Amino acid sequence: MSSVSYHISSLLEKMTSTDKDFRFMATNDLMLELQKDSIKLDEESERKVVNMLLRLLEDKNGEVQNLAVKCLAPLVSKVKEPQVEAMVDILCTNMSSDKEQLRDISSMGLKAVIAELPLSASGLSLTASVCKKITSQLIGALGKQEDVSVQLEALDILSDMLGRLGGTLVGFHSTLLSSLLPQLTSSRMAVRKRSILALGQLVPCCSPALFSQLTEHLLKELAKNPQTSLMRTYIQCLATVSRQGGHRVGEHLEKLIPMVVKFTSVEDDELREYCFQAFEAFIRRCPKEMSPHVATVTKLCLKFMTFDPNYNYDDNEEDEDSMDIEDGADEESDDEYSDDDDMSWKVRRSAIKCLEALISTRRDLLLSFYSSICPALLARFKEREENVKADVFAAFSTLLRQTRGGSSHHSLITASSEPGTEEEPAVALLKKEVPVIVKALHKQLKEKSLKSRQGCFCLLTELAYTVPGALEEHISVLIPGIVFSLTDKSTSSTMRIDALSFVHVLLISHNPLAFQPHMQTLLPAILTCVEDTFYKITSEALLVTQQLIKVMRPQGQTTTSLGFDPKPFIQEVFSVTMKRLKATDIDQEVKERAISCMGQMVSHLGDHLGTELQGILGIFLDRLKNEITRLTAVKTLTLISASPQKIDMTSILPEALSVLGSFLRKNQRGLKLSTLACLTALVTHHAASIKPAALEPVLSEIPSLVDESDMHVSQVSITLLTCMAKACPSSLAKISSSVLSGVFKLIHSPLLQGGALLAILDFLQALVVSKATNLGYSQLLKSLMEPFQSPKSSADVLTRQSYHSVARCVAALSSTSPKEMPGTVTCLIQQVKNSSSPESARVLSLLCLGEVGRSGGLAGSKEVQGVILEAFSSANEEIKTAASCALGGMAVGSLNEFLPFMLKEISAQPRRQYLLLHSLKEVISACPASSLSPHVESIWALLFQHCESQEEGTRNLVAECLGKLTLVNPAQLLPRLKQQLKAGSPQTRSTVVTAVKFTIVDHPSPIDPLLKDSIGDFLKTLQDSDINVRRVALVMFNSAAHNKPSLVQGLLRTILPHLYKETKIRKDLIREVEMGPFKHTVDDGLDVRKAAFECMYTLLDSCLEGLDVLQFLDHVEEGLKDHYDIRMLTFLMLARLVSLCPAAVLQRLDRLVEPLKATCTTKVKAGSVKQEFEKQEELRRSAMRAVAALLAVPEVERSPSMAEFANQIRSNADMASIYQSVQGGEAGGLGPTESMDMS
Repeated sequence: MSSVSYHISSLLEKMTSTDKDFRFMATNDLMLELQKDSIKLDEESERKVVNMLLRLLEDKNGEVQNLAVKCLAPLVSKVKEPQVEAMVDILCTNMSSDKEQLRDISSMGLKAVIAELPLSASGLSLTASVCKKITSQLIGALGKQEDVSVQLEALDILSDMLGRLGGTLVGFHSTLLSSLLPQLTSSRMAVRKRSILALGQLVPCCSPALFSQLTEHLLKELAKNPQTSLMRTYIQCLATVSRQGGHRVGEHLEKLIPMVVKFTSVEDDELREYCFQAFEAFIRRCPKEMSPHVATVTKLCLKFMTFDPNYNYDDNEEDEDSMDIEDGADEESDDEYSDDDDMSWKVRRSAIKCLEALISTRRDLLLSFYSSICPALLARFKEREENVKADVFAAFSTLLRQTRGGSSHHSLITASSEPGTEEEPAVALLKKEVPVIVKALHKQLKEKSLKSRQGCFCLLTELAYTVPGALEEHISVLIPGIVFSLTDKSTSSTMRIDALSFVHVLLISHNPLAFQPHMQTLLPAILTCVEDTFYKITSEALLVTQQLIKVMRPQGQTTTSLGFDPKPFIQEVFSVTMKRLKATDIDQEVKERAISCMGQMVSHLGDHLGTELQGILGIFLDRLKNEITRLTAVKTLTLISASPQKIDMTSILPEALSVLGSFLRKNQRGLKLSTLACLTALVTHHAASIKPAALEPVLSEIPSLVDESDMHVSQVSITLLTCMAKACPSSLAKISSSVLSGVFKLIHSPLLQGGALLAILDFLQALVVSKATNLGYSQLLKSLMEPFQSPKSSADVLTRQSYHSVARCVAALSSTSPKEMPGTVTCLIQQVKNSSSPESARVLSLLCLGEVGRSGGLAGSKEVQGVILEAFSSANEEIKTAASCALGGMAVGSLNEFLPFMLKEISAQPRRQYLLLHSLKEVISACPASSLSPHVESIWALLFQHCESQEEGTRNLVAECLGKLTLVNPAQLLPRLKQQLKAGSPQTRSTVVTAVKFTIVDHPSPIDPLLKDSIGDFLKTLQDSDINVRRVALVMFNSAAHNKPSLVQGLLRTILPHLYKETKIRKDLIREVEMGPFKHTVDDGLDVRKAAFECMYTLLDSCLEGLDVLQFLDHVEEGLKDHYDIRMLTFLMLARLVSLCPAAVLQRLDRLVEPLKATCTTKVKAGSVKQEFEKQEELRRSAMRAVAALLAVPEVERSPSMAEFANQIRSNADMASIYQSVQGGEAGGLGPTESMDMS
């Protein structure tokens, strides 16, 4: 006998002891043994353990019984099938025992067993057989009417089982339904409620036929006009079924809605509440199918949200502007009136929740909500019942969030203040309502009820986020309420935090000057909060104090404005903040915010602090040395050093610089970047106070930071070096060699671009101008160009990007040394002419000439044109391309000289056309509109001569030039583009449509309003007879939807049918091509379909509200069976759709599972080439990502077909491993983070 079996048998022996303590300890030990993964029982031991535990369930001692039940759950996975079945048999029999205690303990046991039954494929047979056993026993127990508690337990267990294992009970679904429906008429309310819950769990996993049967039954019973209590039950059941069954209710709505509407007129408050709960479930689960009924439901909600038959609000309204004392008296009389039997508040609350559901699901109706729902909600702000008022506030907040349309808070606050941004119509409507909102809320800010006040603050916060600046003229009305909530003794800490966070939002979203008149009242209340004992209040109050300091003297104002003098407040703010700044035994958040707050004070009001200033700087230095507060201290020093008050920092500079230098060694990127920014600010503003020796700890660390492994740190380091070269050039001499080698390495790096490149150009110019090092212009030039002069082998390492970077650097150096420039140009020209010099040197010289020319350095140089033409004749493609770039750059610098030459060459040299058009594109892209205007006509005429070119590459270049040229004078040129659509060949039309794509830029531009008016005409080419024109029209539409959705949002209704038409496979475009002995199928429609699906993907991100998602899904479903490229796209779309609108995907789930399953299970033929295997593997992975996204939605596995597919994945090793890898290593690729490059 093994040691485990021996140990277990000794425990079993103790369990039969007469001493209850022995039994208890033995059972406890057994439970601990069963929880170990390593335990293995033989058959005999299994049987004995199961029998003993079942016996202990009837033990006289309650504690032993409880432990025995706890042992059952781990036992399920440790024993074999027959033992589990035996266990379940006895537990079910005990369920109908006469002893109540045994019944209760057995039902607990059954629930524990159900929770542990295996879901994996290997354990499914056990799960299925156990479930069948339990179900048949429970259905029997349900039939026993005499004992309600048995029925209740049975219903409870059934709900648990259907919720977890509904799919395995498919065979019992109809029996369960027929057993559960009669329970709805039980005389006991508890039985009815539990039956409704069980039906709710059955709904998601039952077949459509059963669902229809259930709905029909409810309709039939409701049609009989039963007694009120039964009506309630049926309507409640309907609401639960809708919530759980979701989209399935959609097809029955036509019959259901009139029925529920009819019952709202029955004089019964609870019934009405359930009716509105049903409406809410319909709206949330089937928004599309509810569209025809929205008006009816809204009307009912508006009627019943004011339903308060036992209370009269009229007196209140007449006294709206009465004094506060009367208000108080009114409130007391409210409290005296309290009718416990009055249930009307439930009706009001459910009607308001129904409205909230409507607002949150139908953003497309937002404008109509402002005329219908908004005034009604505002009128209900006077609601007397706290819970209902909270829901009114919640519904109105939802309306505000929908108006904001999902933009993030702070970006919106700054964005809305930019001039020229178009205001949305909903925001304009909301602005008109602001005075009414404030009037309704400001009195409530002084109510006793904390819940009401909290609701007011949350709503006002949402309002400030949604329409920044709109509360400016109401600040004086709101301040007393804010101060009351901050100072009132009975106010809870949560309430204070809410009030403070509202003040913070108010301050950052409104003009600081608006608060100056109220400082006297507001500041003392805020400072009291800074001294509060609860750290969260202190921290929030310090955040507000920072903003108030900006109010005292807004940045950029040296004199006090409009007669506001900050002096009286400075001492108060200073002493309170100083107390927090000095304290070391406080929460970290408070420490950090105290440092930031004092930093703002020094920065804005440093000239008022006098002798205190040096003490504060000393504390900042201490905080800089402390690891916990150092990052905040660095940011604060940055702020102070750039302050317009010119703060004297001499006392701390040497030590601060040495500490900051040590931070550059730390392995914390955030700290490094903040330190570099701080050092830059110090060197820029306080260079005179810094001794060269003090900079040494910093300088020694910088060379190691200039490295391509982190471009941003390199960029900021080089910016710091530039400041040093300008402010204290002598300090750079020591490190010039070590830093410059890093800088040159960076210039030759393929990763250099954008900000980092600009920083290097500034640095090189500063070096030459300041003569900071012994390296002059010529040495720098030589170091830059040296790697390109060597023969081919070593020059191969250089990338295309490094040629362009070096050319920019050479041009930057030349521009700072005008005397040296002619000599440099001559050298470069010689280098290009010299055919014996390496290709890399000639290419670089051409690019350098282009960049020097761009800054106007080649004006009047006739020789250059000849050099360029000569380069165009070269046999080397690289040299030709470089010459094309160079000519473009030169023409940008001296337009009148080079542009006519370029245009003449384009007409005269058809073979060089492509290269010359590249140069022209450069000119049009880089030149300002004013200088291009005189040449527009000649360029326009020339481009249209070439827009029918047979070469697609040339046509695309012409289109890009046309598009960018149109931006020079949109009012005149856009109509001319439109004219060209009517005339001309398909090639011309495709060129024109592609040109329109290049007029759509991702930032606001003068062409936008003109484009908005005419883009509809250009998009009519989606119906063009030529397939290529349709393809480029789709690409243009995609660009518009991606970069400027506002251009096409209004046209979606007319465009979508044509877009969807292009997603269909057309047989007439598929042809067979014979290749030797093989026949090969070519699909000419593939590119168009691919473009159409790409548009659909973009629309998901930018125009989701304009889509009918179910119709959209029909086409996604077709795409799942299409060509490889399109399937890859539709898998991405499906994963995206799951995260954006799961409800719609669930509606189509059964149809989507099949193509996914087909892709995941397809095998490539044995003799196929390697590419075929790789393609299929990639397809399977992509499909599995979509499956993983689907399985992340909780309701998905309740669909029988999806549950079956999920089990198939778990049981198939190959599919399971793909699923695991997709979920683990590539989890980032699921749902919302999955994205496609749409540039």
